[in-house]
Amino acid sequence: MKRLILFLLGSLTFVNSNIIAQNYPVLKTEIYPPKAKKIAKELKAHNTIRNDDYYWMNDRENPEVISYLEQENEYNEQMTAHTKQFQSDLFDEMKARIKEDDSSVPYKLNGYWYLTRFEKGKDYPIYSRKKESLDAPEEILFDVNEMAKGHEYYSLGGLNVSSDNKLIAFGVDTVSRRNYTIQVKNLQTGEILKEKIKTTTGGSTWANDNKTLFYTKKDDKTLRSNQIYKHVLGTKSNEDQLVFEEKDETYNTYIYKSKSKKYLIIGCHSTLTSEYRILEADNPHGEFRIVQSRERNLEYGIMHFEDSFYILTNKDGATNFKLMKTPEDKTGQENWVEVIPHREDYLLEDIDIFEHYLVISERNDGLNKIKITKWHSDESYYLPFNNETYTVYTSINPDFDTDILRYTYNSLNNPTSVIDFNMATKEKVVLKEQEVIGGKFNKENYKSERVWATAEDGTKIPISLVYRKDLKMDGSNPLLQYAYGSYGSTIDPYFSSVRLSLLDRGFVYAIAHIRGGEYLGRAWYEDGKLLKKMNTFTDFIDVSKYLIDQKYTSEEHLYAMGGSAGGLLVGAVVNIAPELYNGIIAAVPFVDVVTTMLDDSIPLTTGEYDEWGNPNEEAYYKYMLTYSPYDNVEKQSYPNMLITTGLHDSQVQYWEPAKWVAKLRELKIDNNKLLFHINMDAGHGGASGRFEALKEVAEEYAFLLDLEGITE
Repeated sequence: MKRLILFLLGSLTFVNSNIIAQNYPVLKTEIYPPKAKKIAKELKAHNTIRNDDYYWMNDRENPEVISYLEQENEYNEQMTAHTKQFQSDLFDEMKARIKEDDSSVPYKLNGYWYLTRFEKGKDYPIYSRKKESLDAPEEILFDVNEMAKGHEYYSLGGLNVSSDNKLIAFGVDTVSRRNYTIQVKNLQTGEILKEKIKTTTGGSTWANDNKTLFYTKKDDKTLRSNQIYKHVLGTKSNEDQLVFEEKDETYNTYIYKSKSKKYLIIGCHSTLTSEYRILEADNPHGEFRIVQSRERNLEYGIMHFEDSFYILTNKDGATNFKLMKTPEDKTGQENWVEVIPHREDYLLEDIDIFEHYLVISERNDGLNKIKITKWHSDESYYLPFNNETYTVYTSINPDFDTDILRYTYNSLNNPTSVIDFNMATKEKVVLKEQEVIGGKFNKENYKSERVWATAEDGTKIPISLVYRKDLKMDGSNPLLQYAYGSYGSTIDPYFSSVRLSLLDRGFVYAIAHIRGGEYLGRAWYEDGKLLKKMNTFTDFIDVSKYLIDQKYTSEEHLYAMGGSAGGLLVGAVVNIAPELYNGIIAAVPFVDVVTTMLDDSIPLTTGEYDEWGNPNEEAYYKYMLTYSPYDNVEKQSYPNMLITTGLHDSQVQYWEPAKWVAKLRELKIDNNKLLFHINMDAGHGGASGRFEALKEVAEEYAFLLDLEGITE
């Protein structure tokens, strides 16, 4: 558990002399940070030597490592003691906007209505269903509040009901390393079957016989999803049959069932290449067959409908993807026929297939578009959206034979709405709009807009902004700039009731849609990866300069935030341009890029080569060294910094930020705050539980507001 240590007058004394240098004078009003010991470690590659004095932290079983982390937590508690009440108030404020007794919009699948609901005062969801009618009695599938009792962390996922509606498979992770144990529940008796399948992704897929379960196994050490197994109910998990093994360490594998329920589909995926295998779900003991063998840089995805597969692919240089079709018995690319051609200005992101309609999700000029096309007709139209910047996406649509499309819409100043749209009549019904309770929120009080900064190379960088309409843009406003910028992942402008705690205290919030994401199409991603990765960092800096020049904020009031690869982003940025920011928040930051990418035993490393490059090749090694935050810490002033991690993080190991903090403490020449909070019970996603995670947000917001002198 997090230890909350009250600040007492007197010096802070650390007990482990091997880690902490205890040569400070005793001052009753001073608090001194931990000082990590240094053990010289030479890391050799490509005829160069890097010295890593904090490499010894790469061992979570070492008591000295745990002691150091605990002392960092104690220091953080001491340094933030004066904000503890404010953190509590912020938590209460954010929680008070959220409807506690809330529920999802039900959807119907195979004769049952499924919904997720929350009860007041409880942290976890209750999953339930009703047979045929919403007026039918509720059948509780899982009350996660009961299941989570006694656990510091609890995650339930991969819920998968058998075709006969009698069984449900589910995965549980109680450590937060995304390492799930699969079990099966009998929905007729409520019994949890004896089967326990460990070291999995948590997801699984039933064959149509309702007794054969396919699942994905993870490598014990690297946690790479590398094997597909078949389990027959009533047998022991050690008797499960290996169906497929992905031996290429740069790939992951997974299994699912087609929307048509006809096929079991095994997918294999690396950053740049895809491959699929199919098997009739009525024949679970048959042999899977390849749809199209993997070819370097050929990406494709498959959707089955009637007697064909529809294929979303970048074949033949279709950078922004195109849609093709092939007979289900002739799946090789030589049989693919074009349905929607490649377009330079439209990114084809996804499709939803219905009996009478094809729904196309695409992106143009950064904005989401939903296009409705009627089969065997020239009739097509776009759903209208009038906001300057917004987010829209299709939701759960499990049936083919319907005219109703369900989609979700929101923007930076508009709460999320779930909408049913009749594609035949063009009528829409708003089933639910996110309720911001408390009576104080009025979306008319906020303005969202999109502006464009110019990068050093002349590229226009879009920025989504939201702020209160009564703000004056005179450079005095605090501004939080957020971005991610990797893996082609797009941070769309979404609504957050939690964010109101900043906006209502005078903050501007900005999302920088920098290169490395796909906001402006696939080329936008390609221009921010591998040997062009520096564009991601300089784009972020150029956005900051623009926001300062346009008087949205100033250097004294500008803050940057990013998590995971976004933590790498802000870590690189503060090495390059620390003078632009008063503070940064780096959540679970990927900052020790070179050392991590050279260690293929670390989870996810080998699958990352197509994103960052393989440092075993000298060109990538040298390029990574130019931006790796840990390797580029130097004697200079740095902004105020709050850095967070989880001890059990499987994606960015805790030692990356731990080493970074230690090196920053050693080299930085300022008196700005450097705070490090390690959640000793959580992993990459932070705390579990609906409201527990808000405490982490409250801590981050209190850090920013405290720097602005805002105390309530």
